[in-house]
Amino acid sequence: MSRAPKLAPLDPSVENHLRLSEFTGKFDVTDFVGSISEKLITQSKTDNGPFDPKPFIQTFEAAVDKLIAVRKDVEAKTEQMEKSVRVSEREYSKKMADLNRGFEAVGGSFAGMEARMNTVSSTAVRIGEQLETVHLERQRAQAAYDIIDFYNQLSKGDTARLDTMRKEGRAGRRQVAVILRRLNTVAKEVDLPNADKTRENIEKYCEKFEKEMLGLFDRCYRKGDPKMMHVSKFTPGRSARRIDRFALNSIVPKPSSNSMVVYVNQHDFFINNVRNNKPIDDHVLWDLLPDPDATPPKSEQGLSELFVEIRSTVETEAQIVKAVFPNPTVVMQVFLQRVFAQSIQQHMEQLLHRGTSISDLAYLRVLQLVHVQASTLVDDLKTYELPHVSPRTPYEATEFRKSLAGNASIPPAGTSSAVSTMLETAMEELFVPYIEGQRYLERESRSLGALYSGLLSQFTRYHEKTQKGKSSMFDRMVNQLSAAAATTSTNGGSTTSAQAAAALMRFGGINATSQDKSGEEPVREEDGLLSVDIGEKMLKWHAEAIGRCVELSPATDNAKNTFALLRVLAEAIGNAYIGAAIETAQVRVESADPKVEPTLQPLSVIRSVDLICHLWQQYVNTALLPLASSSVTIRREMGVFNNQSVSRLEGGANHLLQRITDSVVAWLSTQLTKQKRNDFNPRDDDLSFARVNTEPCLACCEVLEKVRDAASQNLSGKNLEVFLTEIGVAFHSALLEHLRKFPVSATGGLMLAKDIKSYQDIIGTFGIPALHERFEFIRQLGNVFLVRPEILRSYITENYLGRIDATLLKPYLMLRSDWAQFGKMFNDSQGLPDEATEGRGLKDRFGRLSVMMKDLEGLKLSDGIPRVSANFAGGFSMPSRPFGN
Repeated sequence: MSRAPKLAPLDPSVENHLRLSEFTGKFDVTDFVGSISEKLITQSKTDNGPFDPKPFIQTFEAAVDKLIAVRKDVEAKTEQMEKSVRVSEREYSKKMADLNRGFEAVGGSFAGMEARMNTVSSTAVRIGEQLETVHLERQRAQAAYDIIDFYNQLSKGDTARLDTMRKEGRAGRRQVAVILRRLNTVAKEVDLPNADKTRENIEKYCEKFEKEMLGLFDRCYRKGDPKMMHVSKFTPGRSARRIDRFALNSIVPKPSSNSMVVYVNQHDFFINNVRNNKPIDDHVLWDLLPDPDATPPKSEQGLSELFVEIRSTVETEAQIVKAVFPNPTVVMQVFLQRVFAQSIQQHMEQLLHRGTSISDLAYLRVLQLVHVQASTLVDDLKTYELPHVSPRTPYEATEFRKSLAGNASIPPAGTSSAVSTMLETAMEELFVPYIEGQRYLERESRSLGALYSGLLSQFTRYHEKTQKGKSSMFDRMVNQLSAAAATTSTNGGSTTSAQAAAALMRFGGINATSQDKSGEEPVREEDGLLSVDIGEKMLKWHAEAIGRCVELSPATDNAKNTFALLRVLAEAIGNAYIGAAIETAQVRVESADPKVEPTLQPLSVIRSVDLICHLWQQYVNTALLPLASSSVTIRREMGVFNNQSVSRLEGGANHLLQRITDSVVAWLSTQLTKQKRNDFNPRDDDLSFARVNTEPCLACCEVLEKVRDAASQNLSGKNLEVFLTEIGVAFHSALLEHLRKFPVSATGGLMLAKDIKSYQDIIGTFGIPALHERFEFIRQLGNVFLVRPEILRSYITENYLGRIDATLLKPYLMLRSDWAQFGKMFNDSQGLPDEATEGRGLKDRFGRLSVMMKDLEGLKLSDGIPRVSANFAGGFSMPSRPFGN
């Protein structure tokens, strides 16, 4: 086997690419191969002969061998480094184990030391507690010794030692205050000879010392410098705390015997307010207050200025009180209580007294004005909440605890909301005399009643006079006697009849002049008209009263008070206003002369009633019922009461509409009675053709047109439909009865057809489908007088007439002028009884219109013709009923 040929040496550029440093960092195989073969590729391109792969093979074989040698070197170095790392790790682990054992030993040492320190600390604490107990017992013993010594000295009247201490400065005065407090306690318990005298000496000295301290505090306060009044060991103004502590524990307290009372009583704010307590005369305010149509004023000049001064004063005094007094909350409470009880209440009473002298409305508006502004003031003053105890030094805290231990008259420490609670209480107490119980609600109801009475005075007088004017037989007799008694003869003397009438009135006790009231302003027609503006005004006044009620009354009373004021509103707007107008309209309709065309003016009353009731119910649903949501019972009662009130008005409106309907139908019937016997059987054909319609037809159409226009103008919706339907149905019945009374000739049939066409056209303008079909039936019934006898049989079997029994149509067919010629033949062909056999039965059957209409309704002229009762009470409805019950 031959030896492998020796590889050619590598090119130096290739050698550079095979160094180990070339493989560190980012290495790309493609670039590596390209860099090795780059020079070979260039040489191969310069040769013109065929491609020679040998240089490439030799180069790559040498490169591979070189790379294998490099890999072996790298593996050797890696193995050597791994061995070094393993040795280093073993040494590191050994050192860490030694360190852990050392730390554990140190931790154990510290734990033992901590246990020994805890033992020593516990011993030291016990020793400290024992020392503190011994110290306190020593202080108590020393204090007891001093108290006994001072007690003995005061029993002898000797105060030299106390006077000396009192002159030693603030520390001495503080110590004297503490000793005197304790002497007061001891004096109450000691029962020895001369104890009363000793107690009297102690009380005298306490009073003397207290006066001196109050004088010192007053001097500091008069300087007006809070730094001089600040309680600290570096300033002489420590009198406030000592006086508070001493005076509150003194056995002879007086109203002005503490610094807090002195501070409040001598404050410039109260002195100036007492001196300048003169209300400002605000003419604009007092002119607007009694006017119910004016917007309630929101402020009063004097009250606003007072509240501005209070805010400014409290802002300043809060800083002083916090800096000077140990219990600033208590002092601030006393100060604010004095502000409410003196300044605000006095000004408020002056305003209310003046409001009362004007009217109830002025009084209530002033009360609301003060309440709103006072509520705002209270909210502003709540921002000046103060801490209940100011900071003390440890010594002062100890002394204060001692003073509290033997004193029961110290007021409890305030909480963080003490001032806020006091302000709410003061606010409530300020208004309690005016709103407690039923006092406020009664005044509000009285005010509303007075306003409504004044507003409706002329309206009420008008309707009272109108309703009293409903004449009876006795009234007519009195009027006739009065007229007769007033008759004079031509020579100026009374006639015989006049004298007889006067005697009859005198003996009968009848006074003609008593029927009229003198001295009253005459009422006008427009005074008695319903007005939506008046209704809106009444609701506006009521809404103001409700707003006042919500503002002034507790939230728990809103439902009850709202219900009470709703009763006032219902009585005024429902009974006194709407009810009176409806009743007067009924009186006028019922007392109208049946020989005169009825007036449709009462329909305008119905329209006004509808509009005002709509506003009323919208107001109740929107404003009043939500206020009663807190009480289910009261809300239900309000709903029942409101529905009953509206139902009464609906009943009155229904009755009025029924009376109007009856009068219109009666007048239409009266016009139909004016129909002449020969209007539809004329003798002069030219004259009959000259007329378009008969006079009763023209009169009825004119009345129906007026009714339609008046109803469309004053009624709407279902109310309009029911009213016009009732008129149309009643007139339809009257026409059916009317057509049975007059013979009709061929020429008269044309006149009858023109009348019926006019009736149908005017009823068609009502826009009610049911009436269209009824009067279409009337038109077809009128055509039976125009149809030739030979086709009459087939005509009455078609359309609406075909649905009617021929027996029911016979009374109308018999009115044809040619009935005698073909009547027997027609009866035989239709199977109808002739006149001889029919007898009285047919007359009895159709003797009354109501019987005939009942039969016609039973036969259902058309599916679209409704049955409308002759009395539609309950058909008129008010809008916006809140409850269905």
